Amino acid sequence: MFHTLAVPVIAAPMAGGPSTPELVAAVSEAGGFGFLAAGYVTVEQLAEKITRTSELTSKPFGVNLFVPGTRPTADISSYVQRVTSYAEKVGAAPGDPRWDDDNYAAKLELVLALRVPAVSFTFGLPDVDDVRRLKAAGSTVVVTVTTPSEARQAQQIGADVVCVQGSDAGGHRGTFVDDGVSPGGGDLYGTLAAIRLVRAAVGLPVIATGGLVTGADVAAVLAAGAVAAQLGTAFLGCPEAGTNAAQREALAAGVRRTALTRAFSGRPARGLVNRFLVEQSPYAPAAYPNVHHLTRPVRATGEVEVMSLWAGTTYPLATAEPAGELVRRIGAELSETINSLAERFPRG
Repeated sequence: MFHTLAVPVIAAPMAGGPSTPELVAAVSEAGGFGFLAAGYVTVEQLAEKITRTSELTSKPFGVNLFVPGTRPTADISSYVQRVTSYAEKVGAAPGDPRWDDDNYAAKLELVLALRVPAVSFTFGLPDVDDVRRLKAAGSTVVVTVTTPSEARQAQQIGADVVCVQGSDAGGHRGTFVDDGVSPGGGDLYGTLAAIRLVRAAVGLPVIATGGLVTGADVAAVLAAGAVAAQLGTAFLGCPEAGTNAAQREALAAGVRRTALTRAFSGRPARGLVNRFLVEQSPYAPAAYPNVHHLTRPVRATGEVEVMSLWAGTTYPLATAEPAGELVRRIGAELSETINSLAERFPRG
């Protein structure tokens, strides 16, 4: 499926609003491939998004599911107190720090019933039987991995493709298990290094993601052996994206650095540095999704200094243009890069 894209660019699933049907459809229509994010929405809302996307494009698209982990064992009481105090300062009430599985089973049944062309998984592995069911329904199964070990596990359960996430990626790290100690929850590899290591470990096709914005970036990961590049931050400024206005402004300014943090969700994620990230990161426990639910009302205030401003390290290079134009421009840049290299290093 991903080998045959007219433009080897995939719009990453971005939970929390950015991945709209309009964005996904525009990317697929332009010759790329778009993913809807199933995280943080109800089953009914996901069904509506899939239906709407199908109305906007006849091209294939995908859906990404969060694999639920085990209930965290970390004591989060002190962090609840910290966030409660912080919430009062911004006129919000803290959320209920509960654990849930994001309606995983029901969402899986939905994508099976609707025969979604591609289904990707983040934060872990689907069951072997579910992989078989998805394949029987005609879906390509993609698993997000961050290490060679995770890639081997994905291959063992029958995944068709692995999406290799480098450490420059914005948003949540796709690690299967958060070690609760290191900033990224486990080993961190740059995108190119991760591609090389994973390709040496497994024989599956590789999608690359992490810090990719331009056509030259896409050329680099294709040269490293990827079949396509998955971009997230690059699409946040598109008018079709459901990106919050405050985050759009912060991204456009391009002056903040990025950092990995558990402060907003209890799971390592990369975002723009703001006051909440700086003040709370040292105390945030490895407790996803409990912390996500706890801080959600605070983040919902729309105040830039308390929002989760997910973004990759190269976000200042991203532009604000219609998604279709962005895909076509990246495709043109990719061709220019390839032609330039061919002229510099002619055969024979």
